Amino acid sequence: MNKQRVELIKGDITSVEVDAIVNAANNSLLGGGGVDGAIHIAAGPELLTECESLNGCETGQSKITKGYRLKAKHVIHTVGPVWCGGYRDEHTLLASCYQTCLALAKINRIKTIAFPGISTGIYGFPKDMAALIAVTETKRFLSKNSLPEKVIFVAYGDENFETYRKLLDQ
Repeated sequence: MNKQRVELIKGDITSVEVDAIVNAANNSLLGGGGVDGAIHIAAGPELLTECESLNGCETGQSKITKGYRLKAKHVIHTVGPVWCGGYRDEHTLLASCYQTCLALAKINRIKTIAFPGISTGIYGFPKDMAALIAVTETKRFLSKNSLPEKVIFVAYGDENFETYRKLLDQ
């Protein structure tokens, strides 16, 4: 895979200039804590109005909206699994989040997309395992598809940044 198609940055996903940012959403899609709340606040009330029309989203699946007041043109909302010790198919569901987000990006001709660490906040998915799934699924998808042209992993803190950096350097 062409390393130039994957980038890692440290920062706030709400300020990244891309075609789409990914929201680590809850099943209602109506906002919550962490990155979900930050995206809803930055996008403005129009995002909530559009999300209300989507009738929620199943865990492991994704839906797309406009970006409204964000620098990103679109938000792809995905619902990651709550970590239950790895006994409730959490690995497969998290992999599906990346697969469905990237598929939506391809269908909607999105050239650049930015991902946060899905399920690694209050949902408790171990950050190192989540990063491995994120990188693996992204590389797999990009090896077979020309879109998106660039995937950016946005790490909020130093620990997450180092975890992703090590994986991407391999």
